[in-house]
Amino acid sequence: MNARFGEAWELLKNPPVAHRGLWSKTGAPENSLAAFQAACEAGYGIELDVHLSSDGEAVVFHDYTLDRMTGVSGRLRDRTAADLADLRLKGTDEGIPTLLEVMALIGHRAMVHVELKTPFGEVGPLEQRVHEILMDHAGPTCVIGFNPYSHAWFADRFPGVLRGLDSYRWNDDASRLPREQRHAYARLEQVSLARPHFLAMSLDTVADPKVAEYREQGMPVVAWTVREPAQWDQVRDHCDNLIFEGFAA
Repeated sequence: MNARFGEAWELLKNPPVAHRGLWSKTGAPENSLAAFQAACEAGYGIELDVHLSSDGEAVVFHDYTLDRMTGVSGRLRDRTAADLADLRLKGTDEGIPTLLEVMALIGHRAMVHVELKTPFGEVGPLEQRVHEILMDHAGPTCVIGFNPYSHAWFADRFPGVLRGLDSYRWNDDASRLPREQRHAYARLEQVSLARPHFLAMSLDTVADPKVAEYREQGMPVVAWTVREPAQWDQVRDHCDNLIFEGFAA
């Protein structure tokens, strides 16, 4: 175990992790530099999302399309990082930052969970760019995400990077993903392919007997997304940490 992995592993269970930074509906928007600064000041870990821009830069944003957060139509992947930086998040002065900018802001102040939003069948370019940035970053980090092939890419090439496999209960009628992705992405059956160090489980799956089995074998479990203290009280015995938003964890 290298020192970088060891530090990240030690911070996996504490402190709690602020979902998309410490944002609020009336304050800093999600996945903004202001939200990450607030999380650092409060002493939390940070979860964030990354996509690849049209010019090959890792940018921090959750959705595949721009409308919800910027009011501009179109796909994020069709714009350059510079174009994305000029857009405003939820009417604030905050733009869409690059991962490089975010990591420079955070420094060694917080453990960062980098969720890779790699589209189905496109593993490689985003993973490579994220790895380049993380290797130059001094602070503790891990990569997370739903795509088991993305995890396998890291496991094969850079096994010293801490990895957490995301999963939630798939519903063919209500899933946010296309059908081909529903059947390829991170069901627990994909653990052997992904080879994660820990699991990041939705609230409706964290108490699953199979999750408990992995935890008993020494694989930590992080619950997401906890939005009120009562939810944490219900699941805390089944997991080791939480990714939260909307309250002070």
